[in-house]
Amino acid sequence: MPQLDRSADLSAVEAGLDALDTPTTQRGERALVRFARSVLPPLVALGLFIAVWQALWAAAIWPEFQLPAPIDVWDEFWGGVADAKVFGYVWTSVHRAVLGFAVAVVIGTPLGLLVAKVRLVRAAIGPLLSGLQSLPSVAWVPAAILWFGINDAAIYFVVLLGSVPSIANGLVSGIDQIPPILPRVGQVMGAGRLASARHILLPAALPGFLAGLKQGWAFSWRSLMAAELIALSPQLGIGLGAYLNQGSAFNDMPTVMAAIFLILLVGVGIELLVFRPVEKAVLRSRGLGGF
Repeated sequence: MPQLDRSADLSAVEAGLDALDTPTTQRGERALVRFARSVLPPLVALGLFIAVWQALWAAAIWPEFQLPAPIDVWDEFWGGVADAKVFGYVWTSVHRAVLGFAVAVVIGTPLGLLVAKVRLVRAAIGPLLSGLQSLPSVAWVPAAILWFGINDAAIYFVVLLGSVPSIANGLVSGIDQIPPILPRVGQVMGAGRLASARHILLPAALPGFLAGLKQGWAFSWRSLMAAELIALSPQLGIGLGAYLNQGSAFNDMPTVMAAIFLILLVGVGIELLVFRPVEKAVLRSRGLGGF
């Protein structure tokens, strides 16, 4: 009997050690599965898109100047990378978009707090913000050129009007979803308006605010491209919008497609490298699995 008990104890110890080893292996396997699920589908979709594109080009349904071969677009893109022109185009546009977006956050955040917490302000400008959010940013470009001239001020004006309403409305939506008990607890504990906004409202509204920031960045990027396409001047330099306009002016479809690819690449890159990690961190901090 003692020998049987000793064998049972050894089996239990071995099972416990196996149980300790299992989570690490499973975590590694789950990490590989998540990586495969996040990387493989976009690569497969991209491969299918290029295959369909190549097949349509080979079928010669459209003339060459309307639908170039994928290799011609790649040659145009890689040529711009090789002589570093592409990096100048990207830098010109990205630094404008980032600066305009940062100013939009500084303006949109207090504006969203005012609209969310002051009824008179919400009644006065809440519908206006929603209307501005749905207004295409390209509509502001002619007015901006007439007001400011063809310069950076006109471009930043268009970017701000494209992004501020989305940021403010995102914060308003996030604050509207906060349980009423949280601000009341802050008042009971003696938090003033600024302290309540900083320590209660903004952290509690962070998921909705983050959604507004993502949409604000998208609108900022789209507004910038619209402004750069129309407002052309040597003093503005050549951004991605001007690069796209050059291809259109010379009926150079590979250049047009390469510019569109670069604009898309920057948009996807900002989403994956900036907003996606922040969103995951916010979800995890609230006990949610994320995606």
